[in-house]
Amino acid sequence: MSENTPQQQQQVQLRIDESKMHTTYANTIRTSTTPEEVVLDFGINMPMPSQESQPAMIFSVGSRVVMNWAGIKRLAINLGQVVRQYEERNGEIQLNRGQPPAGPAGGSGGGPRLAQ
Repeated sequence: MSENTPQQQQQVQLRIDESKMHTTYANTIRTSTTPEEVVLDFGINMPMPSQESQPAMIFSVGSRVVMNWAGIKRLAINLGQVVRQYEERNGEIQLNRGQPPAGPAGGSGGGPRLAQ
């Protein structure tokens, strides 16, 4: 009679190679999707003078990352965890700094929130 023993898990050592890494700053992101992939364009919104005396912005794309849907879901979960941990330590991140709070009686119910 054979025993049902749990299969042993083998540990894998992960080594991270940062020799080809490039670090860039982004203050905005644009997303595009296909049935198979999500395209993330990271860049900087910069004020630009216009001839019509109206404010204008230019979105200068610095990096493009293309991911499949499973990868983007893992990224979304990870980012949600990172933001939640940050806000638990430091308070809620305000998305519209300098603008009056939205919602009834000046409450903070106006912006998007991460699911708990």
